[in-house]
Amino acid sequence: MATLVITESLKDELNKFLQKNKKADLITTCLFFLEKKFNIKPVLYIRDKTIYQSQDDLLKNLEAQGKLWRETEIKIQTGPQSVNELTKKIYICPFTGKVFGDNTHPNPQDAIYDWVAKCPENKERSGGLKVKRFLTSEDPEIIKNYIVKRKDPITKIVFSSAATGKLFNSKNAIIEDLVQNHLKSIPLIDVPNQNKFQIEEHFLNFIQEQLEQSKISSFIEALSQFDEFSSFIDGWLEEDKEED
Repeated sequence: MATLVITESLKDELNKFLQKNKKADLITTCLFFLEKKFNIKPVLYIRDKTIYQSQDDLLKNLEAQGKLWRETEIKIQTGPQSVNELTKKIYICPFTGKVFGDNTHPNPQDAIYDWVAKCPENKERSGGLKVKRFLTSEDPEIIKNYIVKRKDPITKIVFSSAATGKLFNSKNAIIEDLVQNHLKSIPLIDVPNQNKFQIEEHFLNFIQEQLEQSKISSFIEALSQFDEFSSFIDGWLEEDKEED
C-alpha cells in the first residue's frame, strides 16, 4: 500500500478543524480529511431521499436512468393569447395549445379543467369520460412563446422535468431548477449520521473503502509526522483501548 502523504495545505485544514472541534473523534476527522483531499461535495436529492457524492454524480445518474428530463411536444396557438409580460405561470391544453395565464384569468386552473373536458380534440378517455390532462410551466422562456403572435399554429419540442412535470425551454433550465429547489449540500462528516436518507451505492462503497482499518492506520501514521496532532492521536488511541 502506498504511503499516505498529507500535504501542507491539508495539514493546515486539519489543524484548523481540530482546533475548532477539539472533541472530534478519529472517524469524523478522517471524513473531514477525505472531503478535503478528494474535494467531495455531497448533495441530498430531496425527491428520492438519496445522498450522492457530488452534484455531477447525481445529474449523470439521473440522466442515465432517464429521470432528469423528457422531450415533450407542445402546440402554440396562433392569434392573441391570454398571456402577457407579467404572467408567471401558464396552464396549457396539450391538444389545442389553448392557454390560460395566472394573471389574465381569475381561475386559470378551473378554466383549463373545463376546457380540456369539452375540447373536441381531446380523444383520451378514462372510464368513458375525457381525461382532464393539461400542462403547466413557470419557465419565462416557455411563457414568451405564448406572448408572441404567430400567423400559423406551430408545434415546439420542449423539456418536461422528471422531478416536477413542469415544462422548460431547455435542459439547462431543468438542471438549474433541480439544483436550486431539490438539492441540499451536506458535509461529508454528517453523511453517515443521516439515518432518514439512503446513500447512493457507489458513494457508500467509497466511504466504506476509505474507512477500512488499514487506511485509518495509514492516516494516523501520516498525521503522527506532525507534532501539533500528537495530543489528538493520543486521545484517539486511548479511546480505542477503552472500547477494547
